[in-house]
Amino acid sequence: MATRVLSSLRSASLSSASPSIGLYCRWVRSISGISASSAAETEPVTPPVQIDHTQLLIDGNFVDAASGKTFPTFDPRTGEVIANVAEADSEDVNRAVSAARQAFDEGPWPKMTAYERSRILFRFADLLEKHNDEVAAIETWDSGKPYEQAANHEIPMVVRVFRYYAGWADKIHGLTVPADGPHHVQTLHEPIGVTAQIVPWNFPLLIYSWKVAPALACGNTVVLKTAEQTPLSALIVSKLLLEAGLPPGVLNIISGFGPTAGAALCSHMNVDKIAFTGSTGTGKIVLGLSAQSNLKPVTLELGGKSPFIVCRDADIDVAVEAAHSALFFNQGQCCCAGSRTFVHESIYDEFVEKSKARALKRVVGDPFRSGVEQGPQIDSVQFEKILNYIKSGIENGAKLESGGERFGSKGYYIQPTVFSNVQDNMLIAKDEIFGPVQTILKFRDIEEVVHRANSTSYGLAAGVFTKSIDTANTLMRALRVGTVWINCYDVFDAAIPFGGYKMSGQGRVRGVYGLSSYLQVKAVVTPLKNPAWL
Repeated sequence: MATRVLSSLRSASLSSASPSIGLYCRWVRSISGISASSAAETEPVTPPVQIDHTQLLIDGNFVDAASGKTFPTFDPRTGEVIANVAEADSEDVNRAVSAARQAFDEGPWPKMTAYERSRILFRFADLLEKHNDEVAAIETWDSGKPYEQAANHEIPMVVRVFRYYAGWADKIHGLTVPADGPHHVQTLHEPIGVTAQIVPWNFPLLIYSWKVAPALACGNTVVLKTAEQTPLSALIVSKLLLEAGLPPGVLNIISGFGPTAGAALCSHMNVDKIAFTGSTGTGKIVLGLSAQSNLKPVTLELGGKSPFIVCRDADIDVAVEAAHSALFFNQGQCCCAGSRTFVHESIYDEFVEKSKARALKRVVGDPFRSGVEQGPQIDSVQFEKILNYIKSGIENGAKLESGGERFGSKGYYIQPTVFSNVQDNMLIAKDEIFGPVQTILKFRDIEEVVHRANSTSYGLAAGVFTKSIDTANTLMRALRVGTVWINCYDVFDAAIPFGGYKMSGQGRVRGVYGLSSYLQVKAVVTPLKNPAWL
């Protein structure tokens, strides 16, 4: 991590108030000098960044909410306030949508050549890459995710996604279609207009990139609402987009709450499309608001209860580590977490013992410290919800193999928890816990596990571990999910589409499939007189 942080010192700072090289070096020494195992026993690390932007971003300017209201965003390591952020309501939504509408109808963005749009997105990616570590520090501070995860993986992935879609910008085109008669027929792929985007708190910037990058590449304008738990990183990143040359009004950022700002945005008559990532329950509300307003199209990336299937011929050690990562990654706060670990009965006991041992070795502590694998949960609400699920698992007869309690005395840390002897009808096997709780279930044969894996309202992802190509082929086709990882898990790439079946959502993000929801297809038909050919 020290290498990653020090490498960023060669780049320009985000503002004159950004930390100096000396401060960065002292910070690196401070986080490297304390072992991860003692992280929970020491004072929280002071992040080497300053929060400069807490207002709304509307029409290229940072402005206060019309009401003057603010709300606090908290450090999940301590529960203390990081900053007070502007609280948008319907009046602010109107201002943001008006700016986006004017930028689309009258501004230079959709009329700009696709090549010039791509150049702006490439310039932004370069700027973000230079400021990788400062942005990662804000992301960690606000969300509690490990700094090494944010700096070494997530922010570089955001850069990659923007470069991927920057490359697509000047390759979006329609077709010439042969018709049964003397007509020239062509299709135009046009930007859809003003897009409303709502991102969650578990991967604030990563999902920001999945939504903003394709929308801009297609020539749309955007009003994006951040999650109230994590409003900070989108503001600083969007400022970099303006510095890269994005015209005012093309991207607007509002912070606030779902029932006020979110509802106003989803029901706005001047919004042409909604992209939402969050819970299935809220996704239903978003769909309803669209139906009650102007029937704007909606893409949804929602919850999951993904099966992780370990067959009798799997490499147990590899599968144990992969299943551990599939569940505990990002504190278990991942929509596609492998949260139902199905293990063949012939290897079940060995798998449980090794999973328990791995969980006990998992390093929990301050996410800014080197070597920490698991930080705090996002807030007190999620913290209490997870502990209640653990309690229900115990009460319903599952065997608690490890964890099950709060970790430390400050912040929202929970011990890595493993349950065995889990039955399908238990809440911990049915509900999306969204926390560090692994449930291990036993199965006898492929037909049985397919039936049980599919017996859920969700269908986001699945993992399959086997050495048999026949078994892999059977399962990849039988599982009703949007992604199947075979002998791996959580492999994400800018080009790989992602989305769910059933109540895990509709539509796809990433890859070429991520462009379609930001485009309208128009057919144009012209008569041909005396054509030389048809």
